[in-house]
Amino acid sequence: MAKQGLRSVVVKKYNHYANHGTVPDDKENLLKRDFGTETINQKWCTDITYIHVQKEGWTYLASVMDLCSRKIIGYAYGTSMTAELAVEAVKNACLNVRETKGIILHSDLGSQYTSQSFEKFLNSRGILHSFSRKGNPYDNACIESFHSVLKKEEIYLHNYQDSKETRRAIFEYIEGWYNRKRIHSAIGYMTPQQKEDEELTRNFLSLGITLLFHIHKGIIGCRQALDFLAFRYFL
Repeated sequence: MAKQGLRSVVVKKYNHYANHGTVPDDKENLLKRDFGTETINQKWCTDITYIHVQKEGWTYLASVMDLCSRKIIGYAYGTSMTAELAVEAVKNACLNVRETKGIILHSDLGSQYTSQSFEKFLNSRGILHSFSRKGNPYDNACIESFHSVLKKEEIYLHNYQDSKETRRAIFEYIEGWYNRKRIHSAIGYMTPQQKEDEELTRNFLSLGITLLFHIHKGIIGCRQALDFLAFRYFL
């Protein structure tokens, strides 16, 4: 490794201490550490992490992950850890999703995620909010793991001068590496983009078969079926 100029990146192991914290009465843990899904856009998770830069000091990255594909489907980066940053990340996640009603979004109990503006946006999109228990980071283990990998493979290897440089590095890491090239054991050693594409194809074929059945039974006509497919996937 020394001859090749390579070195390992060692990250301090997280020590888990038993904690039986609860979720406040007005919040609910809908996810309950069940990270399994049948397809994409059923369960999402989100969190905010800290990134230090030379000129501005601490900056913040809010990320949203789809638990089926493990793809980072939305993120927002800024110099202030606000509810607006958290909302922007979820808004970006919703850009390519026509129907968000019923999606479970899991977060911790941070003030950004319990704010009125965050809840208002989720309600406007029909998204169900799930909360981690106090002192239980493993309740949101998937997004915590992503932020840990991001720091180990990108952030800790560089000394960013300002937020503009950091923003570009985050974009290149997520869009150029993590989503499209980095394989993930939890999804059969595919990349998140490959997993999403696989699910989109499977869902399209399943819907096509259902529509053909309805056409055969005379329930709908061919034009209605084509209009529905166009509305669902292309418009």
